[in-house]
Amino acid sequence: MAKVMVAMSGGVDSSVAAGLLVQQGHEVVGATLKLWGGSSDSGCCSVSDVEDARRVAAQLGIKHFVFNFTDEFEQKVVAPYVRSHSDGETPNPCAECNRYIKFDLLLERAVRLGFDYLATGHYAQVVEINGRVFLKRGVDRAKDQSYVLSMLKHEQIERLILPIGKYPKPEVREVARNMGFRTADKADSLEVCFITKSEGRGNFLKGRIPLRKARVIDTVTEEEVNLDLTFETVTVGQRKGVGTLGDAKRHYVLTKDPSTATIVLGSERDLLTTTQSVRNLVSVDGHEHTLKNKVLQVQGAAHGPTVSARLLDDKLEYLEPRRRVAPGQLLAFYEDDVVLGSALVKG
Repeated sequence: MAKVMVAMSGGVDSSVAAGLLVQQGHEVVGATLKLWGGSSDSGCCSVSDVEDARRVAAQLGIKHFVFNFTDEFEQKVVAPYVRSHSDGETPNPCAECNRYIKFDLLLERAVRLGFDYLATGHYAQVVEINGRVFLKRGVDRAKDQSYVLSMLKHEQIERLILPIGKYPKPEVREVARNMGFRTADKADSLEVCFITKSEGRGNFLKGRIPLRKARVIDTVTEEEVNLDLTFETVTVGQRKGVGTLGDAKRHYVLTKDPSTATIVLGSERDLLTTTQSVRNLVSVDGHEHTLKNKVLQVQGAAHGPTVSARLLDDKLEYLEPRRRVAPGQLLAFYEDDVVLGSALVKG
């Protein structure tokens, strides 16, 4: 049996992950991360979440620790999130938290403290292929989280256990009820942990950077239109709040120019593209050349569809036109259901 540190968020998934590992006879310790010092109502990172994790650990008879990574979270996740919006991008802070906090700082601490593995409650699977480990989609496709783990490399995956990846969500909740966990019927965390529903993204950003009224151009008429849009909070592909401009046609955000705070609007058809530039390329095996010049299945949202594309240096060429993914967003690369790597869309 192994020594396993379980990242316990206070939710049902990580609770069951810890419970299953205890049942299997592993030496288990729970660890909850204190990441955000401000208010939170997302069901993640709040004081009540820490208490939920502590109580589940007590039920299981395992030690429970709280690690304070607030400074690192601010530096590696929150500040880049704000900067990305200022640059006209649409960042994914949960993926970056996985990249820099959970599977960098926390994993490093677990190893340093003598643990063999780090376990989490993510819906994904660790599989062995030709003697090497990879991530694979979770059995529950509706809850699959391999997308937000697609930046992990072999050396990180080798230290990772994902106990609930082979279970559908309803079964996970049933296991939690059978174990008597208070988290069994707790709602899933769906929002960014450091932005409250009452505050909203706009107010959060306003407290950190100046927000600019967008200059809006209609690509059909090539004329400027008067719309009350804030440049930093609008996303490429967005339709909500754009209106019809009086022509009874739906309009979407096509591009953003941070140097002039300009937004260009057009039709949904105008969103289609066959190429997108990428940055921060990560290959699971550590060798970027294994991803290039081959057809990959590319996913551009947490539960979005996959499309076929070929990676050429720092550019993706889609085999068929698709809606462009907003700059700053994560692209996960698959072969069948196995994760091969990831990249960020370049603005």
